[in-house]
Amino acid sequence: MIRYFRTFLVAAETASFSAAAARLSLTQSAVSTQIRRLEEDLGCALFDRTGKSVALSEQGRKLLPEAVRFVELYESMKGQAHAAPALTPIDLGAVSTVQSTLLPKAMQRFRADYPKTHVNIVPGMSTQLLTQVDARELEVAVMIKPRLGIPAELKWLPLLSEPFVAIAPRGAPRELRAMLGALPFIRYNRHSAGGHLVDRYLKRHRLRVDEGMELDEPAVILQMVDQGLGCAIVPADLLPLAQCPNVQAEPLPGRPIHREVGVLARPSALSRAPTAALIDAFVIAARQWRGRRSKSR
Repeated sequence: MIRYFRTFLVAAETASFSAAAARLSLTQSAVSTQIRRLEEDLGCALFDRTGKSVALSEQGRKLLPEAVRFVELYESMKGQAHAAPALTPIDLGAVSTVQSTLLPKAMQRFRADYPKTHVNIVPGMSTQLLTQVDARELEVAVMIKPRLGIPAELKWLPLLSEPFVAIAPRGAPRELRAMLGALPFIRYNRHSAGGHLVDRYLKRHRLRVDEGMELDEPAVILQMVDQGLGCAIVPADLLPLAQCPNVQAEPLPGRPIHREVGVLARPSALSRAPTAALIDAFVIAARQWRGRRSKSR
């Protein structure tokens, strides 16, 4: 019906069905049919027809301002509907190491296409973020892959596999067992996905540690080691090891351990263009990060 009102407005402006047809890329017959159906629906004649010429009837002149407002209201509603997905805020969960590394680059790329979309960054450990996505409190989270698996109704997109290394103050024993015997151990929180991997590694290799403290932020653990407070086993790729000249990093003996960093999302989030674009930005940021790391080794 809205197209009939548009045709009515153009015909009223041109005072000609043939001129209206040319402007609307329709046949004159199609314009005549649309006007006739609109008149039937409204129950009045909108035009006085004299031969090939037409002019607004008295009733047509009365309804013309209302028709203008009706079409303008429809266009406004349509514009708002198209803009809504881009302006709807995105609640994004992210673990701390992602916030300080991949997030800025991903946001830079995302902002190029969606400059006005508000992104609310929700910090947390991976176990917390998993619960929030599962409970529909978050649409998407960039986190460590849960060791107990992904709920069937959620989607997991891997970004990078991050190896663990041993870190200690410069000058400490390089061999892991000797390092652990000489320094207090700063443990990566066992309740986190990464900390659970470290705990299993220590048990598998029967390595005894003198625990000094336990933290859930690898970046803070790095700072503690940089201050000479002990040694640790941490994921390496997303930590600024190069910025800590007082810290030495050593590969782990035996079978290496890794943690998988990726995106956890609800399927409904993937269907929203802004959220899908944000996820794509993280994929590209992770690919570039891996490339830089490979060149620096």
